[in-house]
Amino acid sequence: MPIVFIGIGVIVLLLLMVVCRVNAFISLIVTALLVGIMEGMSPVKAMTSITTGLGGTLGNLALVIVFGGMIGKLMADSGGAQRIAVTLIRIFGKKRVQLAAVLTAFIVGIALFFETGVVVLMPLVFTIAAEAGVPILYIGMPVIAALITMHGFVPPHPGPTAVAGIYQANIGKTLLYGILIGIPAVILSGPVYTKLFKKEDLEVEIPKGLFTPKHFKEEEMPGFGVSLFTALIPVILIAFQAVVEITAPKSALLPTAKFLGNPGVALLVSVIIAIFTFGINRGRKMPDIMDSLTESIGSIAVILLIIGGGGAFKQVLIDSHVDKYVAHLMEGSSMSPLFLAWLIAAILRLVLGSATVAGMTAAGICAPLVATAHVSPELMVLATGAGSMTFSHVNDAGFWIYKEFFNLSIGKTIKTWSVMVTIASLVGLAGVFIISMFVN
Repeated sequence: MPIVFIGIGVIVLLLLMVVCRVNAFISLIVTALLVGIMEGMSPVKAMTSITTGLGGTLGNLALVIVFGGMIGKLMADSGGAQRIAVTLIRIFGKKRVQLAAVLTAFIVGIALFFETGVVVLMPLVFTIAAEAGVPILYIGMPVIAALITMHGFVPPHPGPTAVAGIYQANIGKTLLYGILIGIPAVILSGPVYTKLFKKEDLEVEIPKGLFTPKHFKEEEMPGFGVSLFTALIPVILIAFQAVVEITAPKSALLPTAKFLGNPGVALLVSVIIAIFTFGINRGRKMPDIMDSLTESIGSIAVILLIIGGGGAFKQVLIDSHVDKYVAHLMEGSSMSPLFLAWLIAAILRLVLGSATVAGMTAAGICAPLVATAHVSPELMVLATGAGSMTFSHVNDAGFWIYKEFFNLSIGKTIKTWSVMVTIASLVGLAGVFIISMFVN
């Protein structure tokens, strides 16, 4: 019955948003409350769960999205995004501009959390598409595919790192295998999948305030080096933390690395530097720069609320212990440990929405199999991570991040985002089985 109640909740959510045209944030809160009560929670407890989920999601993402939006706005208003886009197009050519964007996102995605990568790279996605004269999703979908795949497969991202701890897997091997599996997963779920769409299906209308369509003259734009450096400051700082944690976990440098590598701090540092590189150094006055920052906040306020609503829905599902119900159903199975880890994580992902919770719950169930079945703990991490990426939909904050940044309908978000992450998940599972043929 718990899964049936979730299905009813999803149908109600779709009816409210698609048929009745109710605001997405209101729809999510109403649906979360309804599902919580159907799952046996008291109305007071359900509302407490909603506020916890809302606060927890926004507490983790508010700084990232707000500071990321500020950087994007400064980069776009100064011509920095256009400079990077023009240079990439010049180097790779218009025919291979999608490859340039994917390579950038793949490298960035190793260090940056998914949400951080999205807000940092969105201005580039919009500008590259405009400069190359291609639909926005032709660039945007492969970029998102690279970011979410790295987030699901590769340490130091929270999901793979936490799951690696449960399986007692080697972080270095997990990172290496994750990159090997991630390459075909990104290619097939991103560039290859976009080829199945007609050009008009990949066109979207950019949300107001997230992109400046002004075309800058050569002398009006900052240099490529300073533009790229400013954009990559969060990547550099977060990568610095990861390197220190992996190579010198007992170093006195670790506290500093953890502070600077915190996504909120890394983006704040980037905003401060961007005020100079994209503002003052370009001859802009401080009041004018602050106006740009204010505009950026206004444009993402609704996005923040909707993402928070998705987090509230997810928290209700977690607090009603649906994960334990699903875990109980899967106990005692005799199937392959790698496939079982993927399947449990995939089912929990569908039901709960949270990839991290799905992965950690699946790992807790399957951890004893590492010793009894003599399977590689690193491959168990990746199988679990692949399962936790499966078919993200309306109960996942990532679904709403993608939907709102690209200004899509729910149907088009499912057709692009949900199918895209499922392709990456299935390719990841196939990659795990292939590598398992060569390692113990």
